[in-house]
Amino acid sequence: MNQQSRTRSVAKQLAVLCAATSALWCAGMTLAHADQPIVGLITKTDTNPFFVKMKQGAEAEAKKDGAKLLSAAGKFDGDNASQVTAIENMMTAGAKAILITPSDTKAIVPSIKKARAAGVMVIALDTPTEPQDATDALFATDNFKAGVLIGEYAKAAMAGKPAKIATLDLAPGISVGVLRHNGFLQGFGIKEGDASIVCSQDTRGDQAKGQTAMENCLQKDPNINLVYTINEPAAAGAYRALQSAGKEKGVMIVSIDGGCEGVRNVKAGSIAATSQQYPLKMAALGVEAGVEYAKTGKKVSGYKDTGVTLITDKPMSGVPSKDTGFGLQNCWGN
Repeated sequence: MNQQSRTRSVAKQLAVLCAATSALWCAGMTLAHADQPIVGLITKTDTNPFFVKMKQGAEAEAKKDGAKLLSAAGKFDGDNASQVTAIENMMTAGAKAILITPSDTKAIVPSIKKARAAGVMVIALDTPTEPQDATDALFATDNFKAGVLIGEYAKAAMAGKPAKIATLDLAPGISVGVLRHNGFLQGFGIKEGDASIVCSQDTRGDQAKGQTAMENCLQKDPNINLVYTINEPAAAGAYRALQSAGKEKGVMIVSIDGGCEGVRNVKAGSIAATSQQYPLKMAALGVEAGVEYAKTGKKVSGYKDTGVTLITDKPMSGVPSKDTGFGLQNCWGN
């Protein structure tokens, strides 16, 4: 008899017993058998489409697995205090596993250690903690590989033309940004400090800051012909700045994320290529692992790569990619 059949059988037996016994006893027994695995999901924010998609994936998997999902998010990207409170609340509520995209990869570690010491399995999604082994496991895009792919693409697309590169990065010390940046450099075949990098600015992954950063870079060197951006909002900001300067035709932008708006920008030609990641898959796999741990005590460990695909409508020989049709079928956000 499978789990679903056993559950139906128990429910029928309870119904018969309830008819013949006191309502109080019946309520107590129903509550006992209503016990279900509890899994928590804590994201950086609940407004970013990436995390909205992640929550959708977690909700769908929890429903499929018969689990209760608790969810929480920071008020803004970098809001460690709200994530600390969420961990404490979820532990109190009986969560056996907590999935988290850490806003502050170092400051959250003591709270994660406390949860693990209490028997809670903790999985980082998308963003590793520092150190990475502060969590039981990491389910995430290989951000370095994502950077390598757009670096290789840009190198092939430049076709030997000397590059003048602007890098529009995330912020100092945030692992996702560092990995993507370094991956791009490796893919393009250069090292930090190379003379072809004429400007580097931080954007926090924000469109308005991306526009300002690109304006600053154009003031520094108006002959920039290649722009690496940490994500697609920063890329959209960069494109606006290039448009305003009348330079959008002669500058290639490459990016990372694979959100629906970003893929549409690839289709429209404002971004040449983007590396697409899969937040729904991260969360679904995390909930599945959390339910397994709650039921059997079996923990996951180490790193699980949730995949990355280069999306472009102008493929380059030797660089594996999919077109925007595939990208739009697998994107996230509006």
